[in-house]
Amino acid sequence: MSVDVSERHTTSVAEAPEDFFGEEVLSDRDRYYAAWRESAAVVHLTRNDLWALTRYDAIQFALATPAIFSSTKAVFNDMMNDALRGSALASDPPEHAPLRAVLAKYLSPRVVRSRQSDMETYADELVSSAAAQGSFDAIRLAQAYHQRIIGEMIGMRREIQARVVPWGDSALNVFGPFNQRTFKHLPVAGDLVRWAMQVTPDQLGEGSVGRAVFEAADRGEIPHEACPGLIHQLVAAGIDTAIASLGNLIAHLGDNPAQYAILRAEPGLAGAAFTESLRLESPIHAMGRRVTEDVEVDGIPIPEGAQVALLFAAGNRDPRHYDDPDTFDIRRNPVDHLSFGHGVHTCAGMHLVRHEAEALLAALVRHVPSYSIGERRPKLSNLVSSWGTLTVAV
Repeated sequence: MSVDVSERHTTSVAEAPEDFFGEEVLSDRDRYYAAWRESAAVVHLTRNDLWALTRYDAIQFALATPAIFSSTKAVFNDMMNDALRGSALASDPPEHAPLRAVLAKYLSPRVVRSRQSDMETYADELVSSAAAQGSFDAIRLAQAYHQRIIGEMIGMRREIQARVVPWGDSALNVFGPFNQRTFKHLPVAGDLVRWAMQVTPDQLGEGSVGRAVFEAADRGEIPHEACPGLIHQLVAAGIDTAIASLGNLIAHLGDNPAQYAILRAEPGLAGAAFTESLRLESPIHAMGRRVTEDVEVDGIPIPEGAQVALLFAAGNRDPRHYDDPDTFDIRRNPVDHLSFGHGVHTCAGMHLVRHEAEALLAALVRHVPSYSIGERRPKLSNLVSSWGTLTVAV
């Protein structure tokens, strides 16, 4: 099977005919992304009418220039872009700043550190129990772990926490185009929207991030009508990506036993190991932007009004920026990776998932001397790179 990338020399625009959201590309993402990246910094995906930015510098430029690369088309269908209008995910400066400030304040390193003990306790409980069984599914473990942590941070009741994993999966799938995968997930994604629109402060725990969103509105820091969108974003953007990140981390260490041995000898490298895992396997395939004026990227013209796709996973393996980019090396510590974004839309939850990962790795190193990956099955998603099944043999 070949990757078909042609170049129209008359306009210097590289084109690719594949369906960016199709099973063929999603099943072999790294190979397609590498071919597109080596073709050009900008590739027109004609099937989807997307202008894909494939190289590190091009993606970072777009992320740092919101006046030209607007988040008003952050996702890949008009219905969801309309629904997200005015949210932190789909807004630009200056409207974006107060919405972002609320999330950043209550997901800050200080707030996250205050919950570190709970993370460590729960991680140890889960990993010690799983290791004692001799084998376990790392994805189920990551789901149980993150569901409880994020559920408690948002202030959800336990019966609501039980719904967040399917909510997170569906919320990001419907950010894709109107394909079969999107239609399949619309009902569950709609259930999340209804809950976010109807939830009230008294239904969320005291001292929680969710309650704090409403309190910020009461103080006049944000409009009250912005609260449902922020609550929705905490679930939609913070569930499936975190589970994918944790699962990918376990997979990378299992596939590279020498790296796991280094980690066990030097547990202080846990943060660097997670950072390298995020670089090697971005949990988000891409996010969208709308071009507000004619612009050239690496000498390639993109017309005003076009939708671009920022291919984080392609940029993170750009050999122009990283040496030996396809190798997993926990000493690399690539803190400038693109998986958390860059600029005003840098992931607000990055401190939370980093602390989660470090607590999980500490428990893994403590209870699992070595392990290998058995059965694995990818989970094809419009936006997220993750495993559906990842069996760990201790």
